[in-house]
Amino acid sequence: MIQDAFTIERIYNAPIEKVWKAITNKSEMKKWYFDLPEFKAEVGFEFQFTGGPDGGKQYLHLCKVTEAIPNEKLTYSWRYDGYPGNSFVTFELFADNGKTKLKLTHAGLDSFVPESNPDFAAKNFAEGWNHIIGKALNEYLELK
Repeated sequence: MIQDAFTIERIYNAPIEKVWKAITNKSEMKKWYFDLPEFKAEVGFEFQFTGGPDGGKQYLHLCKVTEAIPNEKLTYSWRYDGYPGNSFVTFELFADNGKTKLKLTHAGLDSFVPESNPDFAAKNFAEGWNHIIGKALNEYLELK
């Protein structure tokens, strides 16, 4: 089964500004996401980080910010060094009575040719984003 995109939505008990800071400030991001050497929510900014399955192969992620609208939307490309494929991760924020609804879409997953590398299977992205957005970010925002 080919799945081109994964989407997850969550509502956080936090104002948009707080969620935006959590997804765009590298000091905040390392507490719930990845420890990025550098990050700026500016179109054209390129960043990279290493990650992969626990106890498994680690991959160098190469990313570039393609859209940044403060407190509304952040999109960046996501690809792996030395592997075919390119995808896009989009965070969209919506005010919801003092809370924030976050919609994350990771599109282009089928471009990674999961048939040749099981680590790139759609179910692994779903598992990862469910943990990152559904658990890690929620716990981080609740503590702040």
